[in-house]
Amino acid sequence: MSKYDSLWEYVQKNGSECFKLSFAEIESIIKIPIDHSFLKYKKELEEYGYRVGKISMKEQSVVFHKLDE
Repeated sequence: MSKYDSLWEYVQKNGSECFKLSFAEIESIIKIPIDHSFLKYKKELEEYGYRVGKISMKEQSVVFHKLDE
C-alpha cells in the first residue's frame, strides 16, 4: 500500500478527462505533506486509469489526465 493510494482513489473517482489539483488539495486528501517522493510514486496512478501530467512548482499544482482505454 502506497502513501498516495488515497489520492489515486480520489483521482479515479473524479472521472474527468483532465483536471488540476493544488498541492494544498493533495495534502488535504493524503493527510501528509507532498514531497519529492511523489515523482517516484506517480507511476502507480496508471493502475487507476490516469497519469500525472504537468507538475507546476510555480502554481503549486498537478494536472491529471485520464488514460485512453
